[in-house]
Amino acid sequence: MTQRIARETSYQLQPALLSGLYSLDKAASQGLPPLLVHLVKLRVSQLNGCAFCLHMHTTEARNDGEQQQRLDLLSAWVDVPELFSTAEQAALHWAEKLTLLASQRPSEADYQRVSSQFNDKQLVDLTALVMSINAWNRLAVGLHFQPGR
Repeated sequence: MTQRIARETSYQLQPALLSGLYSLDKAASQGLPPLLVHLVKLRVSQLNGCAFCLHMHTTEARNDGEQQQRLDLLSAWVDVPELFSTAEQAALHWAEKLTLLASQRPSEADYQRVSSQFNDKQLVDLTALVMSINAWNRLAVGLHFQPGR
């Protein structure tokens, strides 16, 4: 197997990468409830198959008080709507639509669903959060960042 670029080395080679993604993530997260931020980051990371981010964000979510049952069933959130608020469901749906953009563009109904739950600022923040975690996932998956390292 080819030797991979270490996570820390990638940030040294491209310092703007770490600072830019961190700044975007922090700015987007500030306008949203912390547990919603965790759910969105986790769902997008599930869709992208990012083990590094899944490990990191499940740990953070638990530390912030997220219920284990909701974490366990997040990938099937559509089937257990009683576990997730209407706003969380709208945010997760929006996150999925934006993450799977190449195969399923968001419709007007998708936009109406999410915009009925979030004000304009929150909707921009949510969209930026989805952009941010998708970028982090692509970096971690592409460079094979490993959980717990």
